[in-house]
Amino acid sequence: MTTTIPYTKKPFASSILLWMRTDQSRQEGMDYWKGPHSRIISATPGFDEYRQLHLAAPNPGLWPATRGVETEIPVDRRIDGVAEVTFASALAPLRGRTQTRLAYRDEVNVFRRTLLYAGPPRSTRWYDVARPGQRTGARALVYLRKRGGVGTGPFRTYLADELVPALATAGDLTELRTQVFMPWNERLWNTPDVAHDNPADQRFHASLILGFTDAFARAAFFDGHGITTLSDPLSEFASAIHAYDVSEALTYVREGHVLPDYVRN
Repeated sequence: MTTTIPYTKKPFASSILLWMRTDQSRQEGMDYWKGPHSRIISATPGFDEYRQLHLAAPNPGLWPATRGVETEIPVDRRIDGVAEVTFASALAPLRGRTQTRLAYRDEVNVFRRTLLYAGPPRSTRWYDVARPGQRTGARALVYLRKRGGVGTGPFRTYLADELVPALATAGDLTELRTQVFMPWNERLWNTPDVAHDNPADQRFHASLILGFTDAFARAAFFDGHGITTLSDPLSEFASAIHAYDVSEALTYVREGHVLPDYVRN
C-alpha cells in the first residue's frame, strides 16, 4: 500500500548545473558566483525563490555502491554548484528576459560549463517532511539518470508513488524536494562563450534534495540499512544515481522578495 506524503508546493522551477572556470581557483569562482553574479540573478523579475547550492570540492558520491548503477561521480563531469530558480508562475520567465541577458553575458566571468534542466509546470514538488521545530543543517543533492527502456511515465510514477514515501520513512528528513525534467535542450540556455556539452548518455532526468538536521544524520542515512532497501528497486528505473554533499545552501530571493543579504539555510 502506497503512503502519501503531503507536499507544500508544486512550483514551476528549473536548475542550472554549473562548473567553475579552471584558469582561476575554484574558491575564487565560488565567491564570484556568491557575490557579483548572484546580484544579477536576484534582480530578475518573476522569481518566487532563488537559491544557490554549493557542492563540496571532494564529491565522489554519497550513494552506496549498487549493482548495475553508476553511483561514483565521474571526475570530469563532477558539478561545482547548482542554481535553483523557482518562478512565481509559468509565465514569469517572460518578465525576466532583459535581466537574463545580463546573466548570459556575465557567465563567462566565472563558469566554463552551464546546463539548464527544467520540468513542465507543477512537476516540481516540495514535500512537508520536517517535524515542528526541525531545521536543516546538512543536505544531499541527488541526480538520477533514467535507465534505457524505462518510459517517462513509469519513471515519474515510481518517483512520486514509491521512492518519495520510501525516502521519507528511511531517514529523518527535514527537507525533500523533487524535480522531474523535460528532455534536455541546449536552446533553453545557450549562453555565449560557455560550454554546454551534454552527451545523451550523461544527461539526467530527475533530481532530489534531501535535508537533514546535521552532517551526522546525513551520514547515518547513507550508511544505514534503509538506503540499501531503496537501491534495488530504484536500480530497475535508474542507471546512475549521483548523490552530492551540499556544503552550503544560500537563499537570495524568498517568496518573491529579494533578501538584503543571502541567508544560509
